[in-house]
Amino acid sequence: MRASEIQNMHDTELVDKLKEARQEAFNLRLRHATGELENTSGLKRAKREVARLLTVARQRNIDLEREQGSN
Repeated sequence: MRASEIQNMHDTELVDKLKEARQEAFNLRLRHATGELENTSGLKRAKREVARLLTVARQRNIDLEREQGSN
């Protein structure tokens, strides 16, 4: 996902996308640790997506702990 697409998201959509991206990164790390992951480039991509989403959320001063706890 491009940074410009993330910038155009609404706050709730951003928080939901962050949850999905964190879950995907976790699943990739788990598969890598168990030896099931053949293409490790997905790990780098997933980490970058999480970082982009977190950066935009922090720029907007979104309280991520409160937002993620409410869902």
